[in-house]
Amino acid sequence: MLNRIILMGRLVRDPELRRTQSGTAVAAIRLAVDRDYKAQNGEKQADFFDMVAWRANAEFVSKYFAKGRMAVVEGRLQTRDWTDKDGNKRVATEIVAEKVYFGDSRRSADAGAEPGQPAGAFAEIPEGEGALPF
Repeated sequence: MLNRIILMGRLVRDPELRRTQSGTAVAAIRLAVDRDYKAQNGEKQADFFDMVAWRANAEFVSKYFAKGRMAVVEGRLQTRDWTDKDGNKRVATEIVAEKVYFGDSRRSADAGAEPGQPAGAFAEIPEGEGALPF
């Protein structure tokens, strides 16, 4: 079986770093990914994906990424079920981020590069700082 996803887009908001009761770091990320085509009115279209990063990946993302920063995320698609406070069964589909790369250079991110413009080279997570398999 194969369950691999690779996406490149911009963070819609700053990552939300939290900790489980046992102290494990977990970060929620929302990524906007431009579509390859424009709408009939000429406007760009985008898809928005919810992601979750765990442990060192969560620490890395929350430390080095912020709203508007370009990111390349490699991971897997996952669904989870839960019951909300009203007793309704709910299902969430999200991407578990296993590897996160910079999709732009720091300089172009700080300068407010336009989405979709090519920027600097990709940078992989430094060894021991986040590229942990789950």
